[in-house]
Amino acid sequence: MGTYYNIPLRERNIVLIGFMGVGKTTIGQLVAKKLYRDFIDVDQEIEKQHHMSIPAIFEQMGEDYFRKVERELIVDLCTNTRLKIISLGGGAYLQEEVRKACLSHCIVFFLDLSWECWKERLPLIVDNRPVLKNKTLEEVEQLFFQRRNVYSIHNSRVLTNNLDPEAIANEIVESIKWTWEVYEPNE
Repeated sequence: MGTYYNIPLRERNIVLIGFMGVGKTTIGQLVAKKLYRDFIDVDQEIEKQHHMSIPAIFEQMGEDYFRKVERELIVDLCTNTRLKIISLGGGAYLQEEVRKACLSHCIVFFLDLSWECWKERLPLIVDNRPVLKNKTLEEVEQLFFQRRNVYSIHNSRVLTNNLDPEAIANEIVESIKWTWEVYEPNE
């Protein structure tokens, strides 16, 4: 395949990053529908391939194994597919190789949420997130801000505080269409 610089903006995958539980899957599905694109949730893909849940993969094969599988899948999707909406697991973007692939081939949206708003969601998501297992609230907060630093390397940021998924999806779609018009106006 030619150099990635040749991928027209309109064909680039759109990647959603952000902390676990921020709504990447829900919002990604809505964006995909609005843009008539396929939606890929990386965690769900890995679960399908392994016929087991992410917590089970963490438990039986370890986090290193999971991160390797995750990295290979994302780099492959970024490099070899187009016109997809891809949602990454919360920790995926911490891997340099993943960041590079996403930023050089795709348009990366950071779904940002304040710690105060996110904290309210914790009880709903804690059981299904191996990374949060047995952590104190202080440790989770530390992880939240640590990851937020990494998420700050993106193409566009959407603040999701107090917005419903539909409104956030609309904002992303508007932003993408605006970018297309500015950088690649239809001849």
